[in-house]
Amino acid sequence: MDQKEILERAKSYIEEEQDKTFCSEVEKLIQENNTSELSDRFYQNLEFGTGGLRGIIGGGTNRMNTWVINRATQGLANYFIKTFPEKAKAGTLQAVVAYDSRRYSDVFAEATARIFAANGFKTYLFTGLRPTPELSFAIRTLGCDTGVVVTASHNPPQYNGYKAYWNDGAQVTEPHDVGIIEEVNAVTQVKTISKEEAIASGKLILIDSLIDEKYWEMVKRQLFRPELIREKAKEVKVVYTPLHGTGAMHVEKVLSDLGLTVITVPEQREPDGNFSTVEKPNPEESAALKMAVELAEKEKADVVMATDPDADRFGSAVPDANGNFVLITGNQMGALLTDYILLSRKELGKMPQNPAIIRSIVTSPFADKICASYGVKLEECLTGFKWIASVMADFEKTGRNSYVFGFEESYGYNVENEVRDKDGVSAAAMCAEMTLYWRAKGKSLLQRLEELYSQFGYFEDRAISKNFPGASGGQTMKNIMAKLREEGLKTLAGKKVVKIRDVGTSTIYNPACPETKEALDLPKSNVLQFFLEDGTIVSARPSGTEPKIKFYINGTAPVSEGLDKAKENLGNLCDNIASEINSILDATK
Repeated sequence: MDQKEILERAKSYIEEEQDKTFCSEVEKLIQENNTSELSDRFYQNLEFGTGGLRGIIGGGTNRMNTWVINRATQGLANYFIKTFPEKAKAGTLQAVVAYDSRRYSDVFAEATARIFAANGFKTYLFTGLRPTPELSFAIRTLGCDTGVVVTASHNPPQYNGYKAYWNDGAQVTEPHDVGIIEEVNAVTQVKTISKEEAIASGKLILIDSLIDEKYWEMVKRQLFRPELIREKAKEVKVVYTPLHGTGAMHVEKVLSDLGLTVITVPEQREPDGNFSTVEKPNPEESAALKMAVELAEKEKADVVMATDPDADRFGSAVPDANGNFVLITGNQMGALLTDYILLSRKELGKMPQNPAIIRSIVTSPFADKICASYGVKLEECLTGFKWIASVMADFEKTGRNSYVFGFEESYGYNVENEVRDKDGVSAAAMCAEMTLYWRAKGKSLLQRLEELYSQFGYFEDRAISKNFPGASGGQTMKNIMAKLREEGLKTLAGKKVVKIRDVGTSTIYNPACPETKEALDLPKSNVLQFFLEDGTIVSARPSGTEPKIKFYINGTAPVSEGLDKAKENLGNLCDNIASEINSILDATK
């Protein structure tokens, strides 16, 4: 796209954008003749992907702003009107909208609600910020056809996003995702209405406690041992941080109702879209938990808990034998919860018929071993919780299995059927009960983790990512994946690749005889997985929401020579594999 086209798009955007701040940003760039910045903001429309939108806040068609939000919502409304024409004609379509603490989240949420209302939807809008899992719960509780939550999850403060949901409370999947994208791209006119008019017409209803109280009760119903909690809760002290997001009200309420002592990091309790005390509000990173760990050390707490801004991710740290807090990774917490949930169901006689646990394909196979020991099925799905929810829905439809638990390595867990997304609030409650259970047995979570390693082998995981922003970034990532498909990886850290799983072509094959391929029973996705001779799995996957490519290393080692030796050997192997992958990425031009 040449500079003349860019300038024309910029001027057209200014005429249509309703927010003066975003308009001023673009006008200033035009006055300064800042062609590189204008090109980045206008070379494309911010892509409405299979899960919605995510981008940097600012003026431009390739940024998050009201112009982009309006088009996305109109396209979403158009798709539901066409998909459910009888409901649209009867005026019975319904939507619910929630938002987190990020900058402009409230503005974008209100704009979304007003467009739904203008298109005939009975629309529910939360009066204040709420977690993503509560949005999913609200869709199911209110019987809505769709829902939207305005959030950019754990991204840095310059980002915001928009997640679109189906009537089952899960993010949209195929074929609806493609249909919605087509409708969004076809939008030429947006219908809207003022908030006051929408309320007066009965098309916009403000909600809060109506859903909050039902959500809290649902979270507490998932727990297995209320009597243990009543007896032992006061023995456990929790330090919690919502990382300036939506979690404080819900996590504090639920854990306090259970009788636990909860100390919230005061500097991070209040909502703050600038996330002023952290570089990134991501509980996966130790830096984000620094203040919570310092407070926990001071208070001699038993566990640190954290949720990201929209409270769908959950992070934790616990003290070791020397009192030093250790961050529990997403894969480790997934394994601990798998073990505790299955153990509890077996002990209490609550194991359903044909039980199954679901994990994503880039999540450690540690949980597979635990499931096998209980005779429970482990089912893999694509990365992203909408795929876990899709398998949950298939279980319900076919009756082939009973859902027990779902999780992915990126700190996402779901312990309930009432929410069809990851839920940091429920994970916090279950983690609290699990902590109490093992404490009553004289063990910490770390000690239980060591026991699982001794029983099933040692597992270690690494994640490597590299950003490729701008107009050329997407093509660069495509080139990397194409090269990996064409040339493959014969070895990594001296270990032979014995199997390649190409999810993009739905095939599995041995690189020694690539002409002999087996079909893969998964929806197509741009993911490559390399299985090494020692059981280690290395996966390559471009992110669906950020301009980055990610590599996942899931390593395993036997403990026949002792756990310490297994940790040493596997740590060295993962280091060497990570070094080779970084060399591949550094060589990218």
